Amino acid sequence: MLNAVKVLKEGGLILYPTDTIWGIGCDATNEEAIEKVFKLKQRSKEKNLILLVESEKRLQDLVEVSALAWELIDISQKPMTIIYENPKNLPYNLISEDHTIGIRLTKDEFCKQLISKLNKPLVSTSANISGEASPKNFSSISPLILEGVDYIINLRHEEEKEYKASSIIKLSIDGKIKIIRE
Repeated sequence: MLNAVKVLKEGGLILYPTDTIWGIGCDATNEEAIEKVFKLKQRSKEKNLILLVESEKRLQDLVEVSALAWELIDISQKPMTIIYENPKNLPYNLISEDHTIGIRLTKDEFCKQLISKLNKPLVSTSANISGEASPKNFSSISPLILEGVDYIINLRHEEEKEYKASSIIKLSIDGKIKIIRE
């Protein structure tokens, strides 16, 4: 894990298992690293990236979390990404045109430790080229992605369990809920 943290602090990209699917990650406060993610994925900058945080405090450092958001986080049975309005303390190239950001408070122990040691939020985007299917497990990750990252976490490579992407819910300040992905 220390090697991964070192790579992240130096602006590199990692390939890592999350509480959902395998992801490409970088320090979410590093504009250049974020640009590398878009380039590797061949992804339009209009398509947003999401963040993982390990604690309620870090989440509150980035967005205003409504009582409704806390309720949804508490009752969710599966990983859930919430799109929040008006993020703060994040680079411009991470924030969408409508001034929102998707963030997931991870429950995965490995991810929590990694983010805690980095002491910054972590970009988490599926480990695939934009437009291609998300990998269901490590063995289905494209060679282009494997070769394009700076460090691969040596964990859960043999798992054949099929991972699924998180639910995505957009919350507006006025309390409206929009389900983006179930």
